[in-house]
Amino acid sequence: MRASLLQIDVNEGESVESRRTRVASLVREQAGRADLVVLPELWTTGAFAYEQFADEAEPLEGPTYEVMAKAASDAGVWLHAGSIPERDPDGPLYNTSLVFSPSGDLAAAYRKIHRFGFDKGEAVMMAAGEELVTVRLPETTLGVATCYDLRFPELFRGLVDAGAETLVVPAGWPERRRAHWTLLAQARAVENQAFVLACGTAGTHAGVPQAGHSIVVDPWGEVLAQAGAGEQVLNVEFDPGRVAATRDQFPALKDRMLGLAAPRR
Repeated sequence: MRASLLQIDVNEGESVESRRTRVASLVREQAGRADLVVLPELWTTGAFAYEQFADEAEPLEGPTYEVMAKAASDAGVWLHAGSIPERDPDGPLYNTSLVFSPSGDLAAAYRKIHRFGFDKGEAVMMAAGEELVTVRLPETTLGVATCYDLRFPELFRGLVDAGAETLVVPAGWPERRRAHWTLLAQARAVENQAFVLACGTAGTHAGVPQAGHSIVVDPWGEVLAQAGAGEQVLNVEFDPGRVAATRDQFPALKDRMLGLAAPRR
């Protein structure tokens, strides 16, 4: 399976409309190169541009939805379109990820469960999602998470219990905690014996330098590919069948003793 992680530069000064057009073009360029394309978290506004969330929030099937659905269809790829600030018809804002099929249909929407900010920013401006989300592709089942979720292993274990084999994590991760980004991506891969595709933003927005360094990790924790700091496309080919092989070869998940989903022995 081929994946392209689009590490988008979110520097200020580019309009949302211009960035949508530019990113859609990048998605279309992956036609014939990738089966799955992944974008970062809140790439339209910037994950730390809290003051813009309310103004830039859009309905689920708003402008970003329409542009990304068409880009997925034009490229003929599965597209994890990162996340957008979604305004629910009843009023709350959510940090919502969109996944499109190669026909441009919405395959899944995930509202971020763990909001970052420690009682400010996203943590108070957005409501929390409540549902785990998986998406079945022909080659693998995706488990969908977003940025700060990466610090909560119980979410990923829940995704694995729901059948996830490839964990996709769009993020707007700050440079000052880049070491955690790499460490946690590898930890989530090892403990769940799954692939992790973690796509971050580049550049600086709201005065916060972004980590970049998007990363793909295999079920043994080995780094298959990693980007640098700037905007780039990270291409990687991986074998989803290695998940089942790894779990058979080293059946640690069967030895779980805690949690409702753990099998009894």
